[in-house]
Amino acid sequence: MTTPPLIALAAGGTGGHVFPAEALAAVLLERGHRLALVTDKRGAAYGGTLGSLETHRISAGGIAGRGKLAKLRAVAELGLGVLQARSLLSRIRPAVVVGFGGYASVPGVVAAVLTGIPTAIHEQNAVLGRANRLLAGRVKRIATSFAEVSHVEPRLAPKLVHTGMPVRAGIDAMRSVAYPALDQTGPINLVVLGGSQGARILSEVVPAALVRLPEALRRRISIAQQCRPEDLDAVGKAYEGSGITCTLQSFFTDVPERLAGAHLVIGRAGASTVAELTALGRPAILVPYPFAIDDHQTANAHAVEDSGGAWLMQQDGFTAEALAARLETLLGQPETLIRTAECAAKAGRPDAAARLADLVAGLISPATGI
Repeated sequence: MTTPPLIALAAGGTGGHVFPAEALAAVLLERGHRLALVTDKRGAAYGGTLGSLETHRISAGGIAGRGKLAKLRAVAELGLGVLQARSLLSRIRPAVVVGFGGYASVPGVVAAVLTGIPTAIHEQNAVLGRANRLLAGRVKRIATSFAEVSHVEPRLAPKLVHTGMPVRAGIDAMRSVAYPALDQTGPINLVVLGGSQGARILSEVVPAALVRLPEALRRRISIAQQCRPEDLDAVGKAYEGSGITCTLQSFFTDVPERLAGAHLVIGRAGASTVAELTALGRPAILVPYPFAIDDHQTANAHAVEDSGGAWLMQQDGFTAEALAARLETLLGQPETLIRTAECAAKAGRPDAAARLADLVAGLISPATGI
């Protein structure tokens, strides 16, 4: 029996970079491919499918937003990483290398390009990230989560393939859960997510907005809110005596289930959050993190808002008064939330992982194929 060719995934960093790699890995393994993960020192913390892969750690360092000395160190670290990756690739001989953005992916993809191995990158955001911009002119294919992606040079357009954003297995398992029944008198489930560590602005504004709502409406609300550990007590006190049922945690282990049961989500507009909302078809108020490099979260939020699946509120206008007014209107119009949920679902790509797997498999040379 012929040994399947090896596919190397170059990934590391935040969930936005790791979740699509995890989803792709699951599909490729199911199809019988052999996989290896090329990552930086953070790769030791991965669980799930990525944690089960043959893993190789190399040097990598981010450049954007750093001082001159730190940038010089990062460049040196990336250079060392490329040398390490070239040695690694010559040893494990992958048929394809796939990068997922972030500087952890750069050495592996650059080394693959230098040694003639077919390459692809996946961009999670509606703005081509800086690491991917370094690689875009050299790789064979650029897979995108959004139909429109900015900061892509016109000459690179033939490389673009809109695959969508693969989501983690827990979200995928919830796709069949229908939007919860909603009327003018029944319970309302809200979910507030602020990224992996919560967001202070959400902890300050959301409770202050909800306690401004009419009492009859407050008593219908059940909210699951992610907060930074240092904000948990203050947020809990803000809800006291409001009639609102609240569950506060710094980290939810059951996010897929909570999103599936949500009538409305309030959160940041990171790539993984947006992908999960559109995968499940849940309406959201998105508050982009305003200090993200290239303001990519605003671009993500605009894309979903333009599809009719969310409402964008910029952080400088995200006040308790503004949010309370928005919530009172939306929660009093079940048909609007239901319609927005339908639009969110239409904006998602449920077969994103399969599409990305097809793209990657298409890069395998016939000489090394199964």
